[in-house]
Amino acid sequence: MRPNCEIDTIQTVNFGVGRDDDQSFVIVPADGSVQDALKEMLVATCEAMERLGEPRKYEPSEKHESVEFLYLSTNDPLAQALLDLHAAANLPVDAAALENSEYIFSYFGQFIDANGKRVTALRRASQFKGILKNKNRLMRIIDDTLEIIPDNVFKLDTEFDLLIDDDNVLILRPGGFESAGKLKDAILAAVPENIDTLRQEISFVNFDSIMEYARTRSRAARHLASIRSHPNNDKITIDRLQAWCKRTGVEVNVMDGCISVAEKHEMAFLELLDRRRYDVDLTEDPEIYRAPSRIRVNRQ
Repeated sequence: MRPNCEIDTIQTVNFGVGRDDDQSFVIVPADGSVQDALKEMLVATCEAMERLGEPRKYEPSEKHESVEFLYLSTNDPLAQALLDLHAAANLPVDAAALENSEYIFSYFGQFIDANGKRVTALRRASQFKGILKNKNRLMRIIDDTLEIIPDNVFKLDTEFDLLIDDDNVLILRPGGFESAGKLKDAILAAVPENIDTLRQEISFVNFDSIMEYARTRSRAARHLASIRSHPNNDKITIDRLQAWCKRTGVEVNVMDGCISVAEKHEMAFLELLDRRRYDVDLTEDPEIYRAPSRIRVNRQ
């Protein structure tokens, strides 16, 4: 999977930064050498993704590697913040944006090819941050003589963390995606909507206590977002769910055909619905485990 843009025919390159102080993205004027460097980063990012093979879908409750090729549809609510950046056609220009580098949380490139197709590439600004002259004494050689560089210096990385086109967010570094997309806030804000969807799909479960539990707990909210994306929630039956709760040590109460989760078992119940709580019956005493990562195994 590659971005929906002909990299070889890119005609327009814009450089910009994301700022923490006012949660905004702005364009910073850049000369041809910076634009060329950004295109090299874009090519290097695509090559790094190709080396990792086909991407897996990003799941918010997954324990992802620091470098892993993932994707997320731009239709997904979790991609909204980044889609807003990608769709912005006329971001404000601020030539002085780099003067307060402590407020910069990311930088990005906007690329437009000869057919008008666009890709936006973004990177966390951990290495890019300005190296201030009063904190780091950088030197350069001028006429065979070393001198201190008097200005702030900014460093571009080798690759971007993620690429955005009209259809997908292509992720190389999940941590960068979560940071840039403000995912913690987005996932917590989505708890009521995710609960409403699950109430329709699994109507025999009382989700009231789950919603109160997940409102302020990001890990629980991540499980909810992941559970909502499962395609087979409406195929879960009350008998099977009750049996697996008993089998994996999740305490629930069943009354009048409705399952309520016992206090302090909310997370365990979410792990079960997210297919991350399982047992292994290799001995007389079954062992119950929690799966930090989940990749489905196809039967031969």
